[in-house]
Amino acid sequence: MNFRLRTLLTLVAFGALLGCATSGGSGQKKPGEAKPILGPGNPRIAELPVTALPPATGSIAIVGATLLLGTGARIEHGTIVLSGGSIAAVGGSTLTPPAGATIIDGRGKFVTPGLIDTHSHLGVYAAPGVKATADGNEMTDPTTPYVFSEHSFWPQDPQIERAVAGGVTTIQVLPGSGNVIGGRAVTLKLRPSLETRAMRFLDAPFGLKMACGENPKRVYGDSGRQPMSRMGSIFKLRQAFLRARMYRASHLAAEREREAWQKKYDEAKSKGEETPEEPLGPDRELGNETLADVLDGKIKVHVHCYRADEMLQMIALSKELGFHISSFHHAVEAYKIADVLAKEDVAASMWADWWGFKLEAWDGIEENLPMVAAAGGRAIVHSDSAIGIQRLNQEAAKALAAGRRAGLKVTDDQAIGWVTKNPAVALGIADRTGTLEVKKMADVVLWDHDPLSIYASPELVFVDGVKVIDRSASPRRWSDFEVGTSAEEAPP
Repeated sequence: MNFRLRTLLTLVAFGALLGCATSGGSGQKKPGEAKPILGPGNPRIAELPVTALPPATGSIAIVGATLLLGTGARIEHGTIVLSGGSIAAVGGSTLTPPAGATIIDGRGKFVTPGLIDTHSHLGVYAAPGVKATADGNEMTDPTTPYVFSEHSFWPQDPQIERAVAGGVTTIQVLPGSGNVIGGRAVTLKLRPSLETRAMRFLDAPFGLKMACGENPKRVYGDSGRQPMSRMGSIFKLRQAFLRARMYRASHLAAEREREAWQKKYDEAKSKGEETPEEPLGPDRELGNETLADVLDGKIKVHVHCYRADEMLQMIALSKELGFHISSFHHAVEAYKIADVLAKEDVAASMWADWWGFKLEAWDGIEENLPMVAAAGGRAIVHSDSAIGIQRLNQEAAKALAAGRRAGLKVTDDQAIGWVTKNPAVALGIADRTGTLEVKKMADVVLWDHDPLSIYASPELVFVDGVKVIDRSASPRRWSDFEVGTSAEEAPP
């Protein structure tokens, strides 16, 4: 028997044993054994990875650097201590590193939280950019809430390493914008792995990608299918959520019925009487399941939307249907409704200066992002690009400069928040990352210059306290795809 066949049979046998151990042999639920109606394997419950990323060990102290906290404040000549995957201490020059810590000289350098991109298609539109790696749009139905971007994500995408080398430690991977409802998005930590689940930002809310405007009407209208107009897109959204509300109501009713049955079952069993028949829950439907979680606030809504009038329409629709929009993406006309976005607590994930590449992007201005910030809104720099994600710090700097030319009072430290704290809030993870604060994840970047300088590059990047980029070390490719495909300098 050859090695591969023997290994495969061993794995199959192990899987069978594991299945018996976890399901009681038959896999059937015992009467009276209360379990969630949707079952333990439903997509609402985080799956454990097959592989696990090794934890950080030891303590690291970066001493003497300027700490840009992401909160809108900074500490000059500061010290930050990383230990066990978390930030153990943050302070000024009087902070003493713990005994045994590895000391990194940060004098003349800058430390920020790891940068966060709310809008990435890394892994689902992987490099090389050919049809074989284009998995971000399931354009077979205008509403596909039942698909998950993580099921298309390729952890070996060579572009991931380049993003981390630019200081990015966390991304939201979204489906594309070909559909009115594109599917679930997943938030990932960027450490090398062979398995997407191992890269999940644990317990981060899923996202839901929706799109209005030109993209869905072009994709489906060109083939004579609905929607071919903006009014058709709104209809499809309204129809999908109304169905989800009915689905949600049926499952809530089934849960109440089961609770009542459980009580009667326990009473009858304790008295030795005949037990009532166990009720069956309604069938599952994955698309409605996703939208029901949106209605319950468990999934963050992210909407591809350019024009101010359409953003206002989407806000009105969200109130009608009972969900909240976490962030508009691209939002080139956000400056026109900056006060509304601030009032409604809806973030705007924007480019610094992309505009004019299609009609709905025509009215973009370079002051867009700082105008949203100046109005009290949650301004975010996003990429939507495997190239732009490598330079999010420079995108923030460009937007900051445009705002200052327009006379807006926006500080450097606020601009750092556009790529750290604000995206963390929009993704629902700000309690654990996005700022340099004690007990938060040790997602940290050491820059050789002020990160808002065009000359700045990350020297060190830590994800969960693990050093993933070190510019002073010999380069090591993350992706097996690149190994042996290009000439590399051999070590002496």
